[in-house]
Amino acid sequence: MTNIKRDKKPSDPCGVVQSSTDDGAKTDGVVIDCKIDELYYGTFKAVRDTAVPVNRNKITAFIGPSGCGKSTVLRCINRMNDLVRGFRFKGHVHFRGKDIYHPSVDPVAVRRYIGMVFQQPNPFAMSIYNNVAFGLRLNRYRGSVRDKVEEALTRAVLWEEVKDKLNKSGLSLSGGQQQRLCIARAIATQPEVLLMDEPASALDPIATMKVEELIRQLRRDYTIIIVTHNMQQASRVSDKTAFLYLGRLIEFNDTDQLFTRPREKQTEDYISGRFG
Repeated sequence: MTNIKRDKKPSDPCGVVQSSTDDGAKTDGVVIDCKIDELYYGTFKAVRDTAVPVNRNKITAFIGPSGCGKSTVLRCINRMNDLVRGFRFKGHVHFRGKDIYHPSVDPVAVRRYIGMVFQQPNPFAMSIYNNVAFGLRLNRYRGSVRDKVEEALTRAVLWEEVKDKLNKSGLSLSGGQQQRLCIARAIATQPEVLLMDEPASALDPIATMKVEELIRQLRRDYTIIIVTHNMQQASRVSDKTAFLYLGRLIEFNDTDQLFTRPREKQTEDYISGRFG
């Protein structure tokens, strides 16, 4: 992938990011410290006793059967659960040393630094160019929007495929191209963390392979957290893996060790196909 010099991060008026002088998390490589004691939707306790430290420029995978809480934990990390009626939780999510749930923190600003790519490709009903430029304009980017669009599409390994049709609708692309367009849109504003909720589950095997290769390449510039039902995918792309079951973290370890020498019997049973 082409290496392009990244712009300096903009100022942070909402206090999401602290300076390196008072950022204790930077010293041990942990950029996100997610600790969920209890998480509720109304009276339903969806997640409990779950703590996941996320290392900078690593890929962390969340695995587990349907309904185990993977996506709920993921959405906690950029406050997407705020949009769900009845959501409340006890715990904290520290991003570079500051709790993003502190009353002084704007959740919209959080999502500026912690971007998200969803399961189904969701390009806007506008041109390819405007899809990528959307966030830049929303954030009042003062540099060359055209250069940033090209940079984001290049990083998403899509530029060569679309450079001659930037004015065509993003909806005209194939499913795999649409997902890479959504990734380009997410990284155009230069977040530090990229959350991916089953980004390849709706794609064919060839498109899935391209997205997985892209994820591995993006690790050089971003911290990535991916939810996947595909254990083989987790083993291929991630550095760390968290296994959740019935709303609770069962095991968190280096991916190689978790898949070959799991500590917990439940983990072994799941990855060996005894349930799930």
